[in-house]
Amino acid sequence: MACRISELVLGCRDVEVLAQFWCEVLDFVVLDRDGDECIEIGPREGFGGPQPTIILSRRDEPEPGKTRLHIDVNPTDRDQDAELERLLRLGARPADIGQTGEEQWHVLADPEGNEFCLLKARLKAL
Repeated sequence: MACRISELVLGCRDVEVLAQFWCEVLDFVVLDRDGDECIEIGPREGFGGPQPTIILSRRDEPEPGKTRLHIDVNPTDRDQDAELERLLRLGARPADIGQTGEEQWHVLADPEGNEFCLLKARLKAL
């Protein structure tokens, strides 16, 4: 038996703002919450499916050094350009991490500056 990623944990100052942002980006819902300290979001089907959940955990100060984890997202029902427009309307903003401009993805930051990449839509494996 192999392991699978069950959840990703993202430290943030405002768990409500990021929960709303990522729920809109991924079509997720709030699955669980621990007051204003922690919110877990995930697929509408709930826990245990093929998609990991995201735990947004309140942290007043960013941890030292660069975050070693970022999220990549793929559009599921529109092309990359249309999804980029939608993400920018939701509050994402372009992030410069030294890209050349030739990449096939867009580097963005969520409302608290956490970097993520918008990839091109991918076909499901057969």
